[in-house]
Amino acid sequence: MRSLYISYFSEFYKSRKTLAFWAAIILPILICGLIAFGFYSGSDKVLKYNYPGLALWAQYSGAALNVMGMLILPFYVMFMAFSVNNIEHKNDTWKTLFSQPLNKFSIYAAKYLYALTLLFICLFLFAALTLATGHLIQLLVPKYTFNDYNPILILTKFYTKLCLASLGILSLQFILSLIWSDFLKPMGIGFVGTIAGIITANVGWKHAYLIPYSDPTLALRVTRAKGAKIEDFPIFTQEIWVSVIFAAVMFIVGYFILSKRNIK
Repeated sequence: MRSLYISYFSEFYKSRKTLAFWAAIILPILICGLIAFGFYSGSDKVLKYNYPGLALWAQYSGAALNVMGMLILPFYVMFMAFSVNNIEHKNDTWKTLFSQPLNKFSIYAAKYLYALTLLFICLFLFAALTLATGHLIQLLVPKYTFNDYNPILILTKFYTKLCLASLGILSLQFILSLIWSDFLKPMGIGFVGTIAGIITANVGWKHAYLIPYSDPTLALRVTRAKGAKIEDFPIFTQEIWVSVIFAAVMFIVGYFILSKRNIK
C-alpha cells in the first residue's frame, strides 16, 4: 500500500503541469460556460417554449452530456491515457522508474488510478458546473424554471454511467500507450474505434454495446420500467457491464505486458 501511495503522488507531481491534467479542469469550465452563455443570451428563444423545470434541465444538461458522451469524452480519455504513459516514454525514464524500491504492480496501478482520477475530476466538474450554472442563470433570468426541479439525482446517475462506460476505452488506450511511444498509433486506433462506436450506436446495431467505444453513447439512453419516474433508470445496463468487465480484463493484460517488457 505504501508503494502504491508513493507511486500515485509521484504521478501527480510529474503530470500536474501537463495538458491532460489541466484539460480535466478547463474542458468542463469552457463547455459549461459556453452553454450557460448561450442559455443566458438566448433566453428569449428558450422561454417561448415554456419548458417546465424537468424539461428545461433536460435541455440544459443534455447540451453538455450529448457532446461529452459521443465525442469529447472518448477523445479526452484517449489523450489522457497517452499522456500518463508518455511522460516515461518522452523522458526515457521507464528504467529509472523500475529501478526504484517499488514493485511493478504498484507503479502500474498508480498510473491507472491517476488516469481514473483525472477522468473522475473531469466528469465531476461537468456535473457540478451544470448544476451551479443552471441556478446562476435562474438568478439572472427569473423567468426560467430551473428552481422547479432538483436535477442532482439525474445528473449523478448520468455522469456515473458516463464514467463507468469510459473505463473500457481507458483500459484499452492505456495498454496501447504502453506498447507504443508515438502519438499516432494509439490515437489513430482510438479515433477509428470512436467513429465506429458512434456509428454502430446511432444506427441501432444490436451488438454495439460490445464495442467499448460505443458504450458512452449508449450509456446516455434512458430505459426505465413503464410508469417509473425519470430518476429510476438503472445505472448498470448491459453496456456498463461490458465496459467494466472489459476494463478489468484489460487492466490485468496491461500489467502482464508491462511486467514482461524488456526495459532498457
